[in-house]
Amino acid sequence: MIELGSRMRSQPAPARVVWASLIRPRDPVARQWLDLLDDEVDPQILDCLEPSLVVWSSLWTDRLDERIRFDIEPDGYESRLRWTLLTPGPQPAASRIGHMRFRLNVLVNERLRRSYGQ
Repeated sequence: MIELGSRMRSQPAPARVVWASLIRPRDPVARQWLDLLDDEVDPQILDCLEPSLVVWSSLWTDRLDERIRFDIEPDGYESRLRWTLLTPGPQPAASRIGHMRFRLNVLVNERLRRSYGQ
């Protein structure tokens, strides 16, 4: 797999809470944060290890082979979350990679973060 992008940022929730949010992004009792665009689909869980790892299938209908890996580390009462966008190849155009990285930042580092009250 080829890495197309990665970013780590703190999340204002414990690792187990972040893990649960990624495993069940549409949980009806939690704040909704996975707001997808028209060309995006709900991810499937391909792999997980509580509370440190979640791997999603692609969000993008035109790039179904991509994978999104989430590595979660405890950090006191909070956690650190790294997303990594992976592809088996070939790589999309640079503008497409930029769009996919931007969307992951919006979804994870803005929407998910806000779902915890930040």
